[in-house]
Amino acid sequence: MQEWAPGETSAQPATTSWSLGTAAPTPAATQDGWRLVWADEFDQPGRPNPQNWQFENGFVRNHELQWYQSDNARVENGMLVIEARQENRPNPTYEPGSTDWKTSRTTIDYTSASLNTQGRHQWQYGRFEMRGRIDARSGLWPAFWTLGVAGEWPANGEIDIMEYYKGKIMANVASGTDKRYTAKWHSETKSVSSFADPDWAQKFHIWRMDWDATAIRLYVDDLLLNETPLTATVNQDGTGRNPMMQPHYILLNLALGGDNGGPLEGTALPSRYEVDYVRVYQR
Repeated sequence: MQEWAPGETSAQPATTSWSLGTAAPTPAATQDGWRLVWADEFDQPGRPNPQNWQFENGFVRNHELQWYQSDNARVENGMLVIEARQENRPNPTYEPGSTDWKTSRTTIDYTSASLNTQGRHQWQYGRFEMRGRIDARSGLWPAFWTLGVAGEWPANGEIDIMEYYKGKIMANVASGTDKRYTAKWHSETKSVSSFADPDWAQKFHIWRMDWDATAIRLYVDDLLLNETPLTATVNQDGTGRNPMMQPHYILLNLALGGDNGGPLEGTALPSRYEVDYVRVYQR
């Protein structure tokens, strides 16, 4: 998901959290030997729980079309709704003559939301699980992913548990190379059309990561999409540092267009990315 360039915001260190949050999660306390350590079931209507989530704001990355703002995320009917909308208003960061893609745009034409647990909750190893429904139309780019708490991207490490664009879902793991801001990717893709169910994109699915000191395994509905050994995720910058051996925090977002999302041809807005729950288990 992330493709930061020089000058863009990177992850900052944060302390490890083992909190269950303000409300006790409803799922079973254990799952296949994993113990529930945190969850957001999105049971309280209104704004997402600020003890769990913070928001990104503005034009953020990948030359995407949307302006991120908190107004585009809400909890209703027991789920988090991230909504992409078509809007038109002046870009408050516009600078005449600027060559920066964020400040050269005179207007905001689309809005959406991006939430993360940075500085609130983060974990090293575990089972990360999200049940959600994505909109698989052209130009939409929903994601459920993690970033390491320390270091600049990609040397901090990125794990895309779920990413969708251009007709396919992706399961990606990224670490650093000897070139700044250039990632080494371990990526697997699967086209939505390859599922036997023609209504697959209209249904909820469970995306999961099982992550331990030996490997990262990424699944959708128990189908293994990507298995990456941690021996392959050591940064190639001479430090010997492995960004998959540090805590990561969770991100949920719905992007539009940009470097990878594709054109919004024929895609009427608003669009909804719906999340039933996010859960984290550890052994």
